[in-house]
Amino acid sequence: MQAGAHAEEASTGGIYTCVDASGRRITSDRPIAACIDREQRELGPTGTVRRVIGPSLTEHEKAVQAAQLRKQQDEANRVADEKRRERVLVARYPNRAAHDAERAAALETVDSVTAVAVKRIQALKEARKAIDAEMEFYKKDPAKAPMKLQREVAANDAEIQEQQRFILSQGQEKQRVNKRFDVELAQLRQLWGTRATEPSVPAGTAAQ
Repeated sequence: MQAGAHAEEASTGGIYTCVDASGRRITSDRPIAACIDREQRELGPTGTVRRVIGPSLTEHEKAVQAAQLRKQQDEANRVADEKRRERVLVARYPNRAAHDAERAAALETVDSVTAVAVKRIQALKEARKAIDAEMEFYKKDPAKAPMKLQREVAANDAEIQEQQRFILSQGQEKQRVNKRFDVELAQLRQLWGTRATEPSVPAGTAAQ
């Protein structure tokens, strides 16, 4: 009986063995269907284990496993991206002075744009004086003023309001700029501190 088994093993080149759900040990010259849900071992001609075959997965189990692998890969990519952003951030702002300088430049840009709007309002108010002078003739009944003059009044009012809304939006933009730089600064403080506490590598260590 043993001789026959050895002959079969020699002819197939390998034997599969496992313990099924009932506790029976099964051997075969091919993967065992009864053990598809559990571990199988492939033995070589000398009885040594060639490989261990894990349980086959159902379509649902394969989908779950694939989703887990994707999640792990996404997390690894996120961590790598975060590390890359941190390196770029420290390279751009090696110290507090560099970060403060860029914050000041960004706020100055907003202030410059705001100043243009303020000057435009001043110009509109100057132009309004001439319009109001003409409207003085119709102050008792402004509806009798010529349509051209009424349109000038409406246009002047509308543009002043538009410039005022713009100035308000620039104030909000300054808040966003400061918030962004505050968040960056908090992160940079940690990165600068980590970099300062990293042990220096003595010259020649890498070569060793």
